[in-house]
Amino acid sequence: MTDAKPDVQDSEAGAKPARVSPRSGARLAVVQALYDMDISGKGVLDALAEFEAHWIGREVDGIEHPPAETAFFRDLLRGTVEEQRAIDPQLDRALTQGWPLRRIEAVLRAILRAGAYELMFRTDVPARAAISEYVDVAHSFYSADEPGLVNAVLDRVARQVRPDEVGGQKSAPQKPTPQKPATQKPAAKGA
Repeated sequence: MTDAKPDVQDSEAGAKPARVSPRSGARLAVVQALYDMDISGKGVLDALAEFEAHWIGREVDGIEHPPAETAFFRDLLRGTVEEQRAIDPQLDRALTQGWPLRRIEAVLRAILRAGAYELMFRTDVPARAAISEYVDVAHSFYSADEPGLVNAVLDRVARQVRPDEVGGQKSAPQKPTPQKPATQKPAAKGA
């Protein structure tokens, strides 16, 4: 897996990067654990034990994995797996037609599932903050269009599940309807 991107950018050139917050570290670890589970067929309990013992807050193969808020990590991982039957259809609706979740690459699928779980079931986390965090996670793995896809899909999910917080579903732009030319009344006589 890859190194995490810091939450805040440095203001001075050459300064040491800012530390990743424990919640950001938990989100990154959850995505990595979901990917590992998807590829290996490992269960939640095995993934929790492995990541807590060997990955979170440790350097592995020269890559430093950030510390994580353990309770948050556990809730995100368990919740994403337990609620997958509710999450996947929501993501399918948010994805472009013809690109169901099952066609999405495994790391990207893990990012979307964890983000959707947080939007759907962790209402204590502001929607915009959750979306931004998962866009940052996507930047840890991708440098092309994928972070934009994460942003767009999670924004659509948020508009569906938290319409009061993020402004509801965007409606499709309406085509202007052609106006019939106004009929002119004949001029009054004597005017």
